[in-house]
Amino acid sequence: MDFAKLNRRAFLQAAATAAAAAGVTVGCSRKSTPWRFFRIDEARTLAAMVDQIIPPDQDPGASWAGVVNYIDRQLCGPYKKLQSTYRIGLSGVDQTSRALHGKLFSDLDSTQQAALLHQLEDGKAPGTIWKPILSSEFFSMVVDHTMQGFYGDPRHGGNREGVSWKMLDLPYPPIRGRLRSDEAKRNVG
Repeated sequence: MDFAKLNRRAFLQAAATAAAAAGVTVGCSRKSTPWRFFRIDEARTLAAMVDQIIPPDQDPGASWAGVVNYIDRQLCGPYKKLQSTYRIGLSGVDQTSRALHGKLFSDLDSTQQAALLHQLEDGKAPGTIWKPILSSEFFSMVVDHTMQGFYGDPRHGGNREGVSWKMLDLPYPPIRGRLRSDEAKRNVG
């Protein structure tokens, strides 16, 4: 395999396949999986969704920025009550994708993924799985969490290397009670 030509999506798919082949189990722990809450298939679906919401272009997209990691961490903490919503919602995205295209959402091309997300957003996604939760509400929640993970403080698991702040040409925001070393040097001298 030519690793120089390996794109992010192909890497995630290869990593997910390897983890699945290894029989990885999940929970809100770090036992034999990179995820605390998500199963490998759920993380793949979510990674494809967040990259449609904030796609990579000249700057990294949401999945590279660690948005899936951010959401995963929050689901084992402050968003714990949303665990079943994510389980049902991500399953619903894949169920809708299989019904419409015969493939998992992460295996669709970008145009098909965008069209399916528009159906979710409009509340027109087919499938009985959308009875307990509305597809539009699930999609809206994922958009909100994607924005939080992409633009928030990296210490919460997203915005890897401050990528969104660099993209917006923002200085590293100060954390209350702490000064970054370069700011401290300016203030001392």
